[in-house]
Amino acid sequence: MSSEFAAGAAGGDARTKDLIATVSAIAHGLMSEVGKVIIGKQNNLRLVMVSVLSNGNILLEDFPGLGKTMLSNTYARALGCKFKRVQFTPDLLPSDIMGTYMFDQKSGEFKLRAGPLFSNIVLADEINRAPPKTQAALLEAMEEKQVTIEGITHKLPAPFVVLATQNPIEQEGTYPLPEAQMDRFLMKMSMGYPDRAEEKAILARRKLRGKDGHDVEQITSPKKVVAMQKALETVHIDPAILSYIVEVVQRTREDHRVVNGASPRACQNLFKAGRACAAIDGRDYVVPDDVKNIALQIVSHRIVMKPEAKIRGITGMHIVRKILSEVPVPVIQAG
Repeated sequence: MSSEFAAGAAGGDARTKDLIATVSAIAHGLMSEVGKVIIGKQNNLRLVMVSVLSNGNILLEDFPGLGKTMLSNTYARALGCKFKRVQFTPDLLPSDIMGTYMFDQKSGEFKLRAGPLFSNIVLADEINRAPPKTQAALLEAMEEKQVTIEGITHKLPAPFVVLATQNPIEQEGTYPLPEAQMDRFLMKMSMGYPDRAEEKAILARRKLRGKDGHDVEQITSPKKVVAMQKALETVHIDPAILSYIVEVVQRTREDHRVVNGASPRACQNLFKAGRACAAIDGRDYVVPDDVKNIALQIVSHRIVMKPEAKIRGITGMHIVRKILSEVPVPVIQAG
């Protein structure tokens, strides 16, 4: 069922409209620039843009070689943000990603040697190959945008977004991510294989380029990205849509096949992502489809299934699809 919205029903003043129009223009400029490198993945580009505007983290689950690292790096360059890649391995220690205090002989003091987390965009590559202790070191950074090293808390640079890649669990040498960490990812998505036309276009562009690397134009800056994130606070969201968000999340906890449903953080993330979708489309108000179209990626990975449901192959995505088909979509009328 498609949502309906009378134009201007919840619109703000002219200043707000101009602000959101600017956010939309920059967002489309970013997606267009990254789209020159990442071919045929427009929906993925939009999802990453939604996450950046929502100041949220992304979990990319897919097989190797499908462009996950390239997507992260290209977005960071277009955003003008500092980018670091960390290869997660079984012997990776928390200090390897957070940093540690080192004694400086010249000053006679201990100084922080910052780890790769002190960046704007952090690619945690193959995150499920590291043991739980190292995965847990990311929790504070992902949620509170800070790290605590030897009892001292350090704020991370803004914006701060973790893009983590994960090999499918059935592959050898991987560790399932703990539920607490899964809940800290705004969304989970997959890249998928390119089709024949897309793969041919990849080769054609490589031939035309004459080199392996890509030239990426910087579209914005970290300071502007933070301003774009703050601009989402001006996007109106109707109480009926808030009720719709709550109903979708509540029903994940009521399904008899589920051990744990989605947490209240899922509600907050649907709220933020819905605003981001509206801003990308140039609207200063949220329509129900902004929430419905993003719910699968935001809610599914937070659901823990009962063993008997797992055996039958039922996943969180099945649960969320069923809920979205059953919950009435609110119709927002002009008032």
